[in-house]
Amino acid sequence: MIDVIISIICVIIMVCVWFLLYDSNRFVVRTHEITDERIRRPLRAVVLADLHNKRYGKENERLLEAVRTCEPDCILIAGDMLTAKPGKSFEPALQVLRELKKDYPVYYGNGNHEHRLKLYPRSYGDMAKRYEAALGELGIEPMVNTHAALQPWGIVIYGSEIDKLYYRRFKVQDMDQDYLERLLGVPDPGVYNVLLAHNPDYFPYYAEWGADLTISGHVHGGIVRIPFLGKGVASPCVRLFPKYDGGLFYEKGKTMLLSRGLGIHTIPFRLFNPGELWVVDFRPGKAE
Repeated sequence: MIDVIISIICVIIMVCVWFLLYDSNRFVVRTHEITDERIRRPLRAVVLADLHNKRYGKENERLLEAVRTCEPDCILIAGDMLTAKPGKSFEPALQVLRELKKDYPVYYGNGNHEHRLKLYPRSYGDMAKRYEAALGELGIEPMVNTHAALQPWGIVIYGSEIDKLYYRRFKVQDMDQDYLERLLGVPDPGVYNVLLAHNPDYFPYYAEWGADLTISGHVHGGIVRIPFLGKGVASPCVRLFPKYDGGLFYEKGKTMLLSRGLGIHTIPFRLFNPGELWVVDFRPGKAE
């Protein structure tokens, strides 16, 4: 009997290790369609989040080919394309952005890793300046509490960069009701407002502010997902079973698309939790 139990445990461990290796090196493509009367013409966007310098192929050709196959009109980035680590190269992130910018407009919202480079120059030296200069050479300007109006489509894209206070571990910090308005201004309710907001914990605040669609990342799908239940186990803020772990969420008629991201960093694996590349189709019409 003991031999049988040991054999079963060994099989389970082998299966988990296989899935760990498999899921840590693949991604899936997911789609979401939005219809709204304020949208004037169709627009397809591909969403990238939390690449963390990950390479799918020597020159990220698998990822780039997947993006091109989707035939997007633009690229939306929800932060953490690189990993903030002193002395670490950010060339893998730039390599992807360089290729994408050749063919598509890129709207880049920062994550906590891009923000961290700027906050702690004693640790990271001139990495923030070098990264922003490299982005500038590509014609990409991070959307740090700014917005871009896509007038022919009736869509406005905002990029938010919230204070490091809101990334503290163990608990979700309270946010002042007018905090986002002070950062971003007041959105126009006559257009469809998209907010690139890396941290999903504040989705109710984003919805209250006026984001019709919030696009987030940061949580990496919970790192490990429980099979069949589809629930993420842990967040980077060291909270078990986070409320927002991955997928689509709704609040007061607003939507959040939370990508499980594409890369890995501090905890260097994924289990039952492959990376995600999202395709979002914005279409004119009556909201469902």
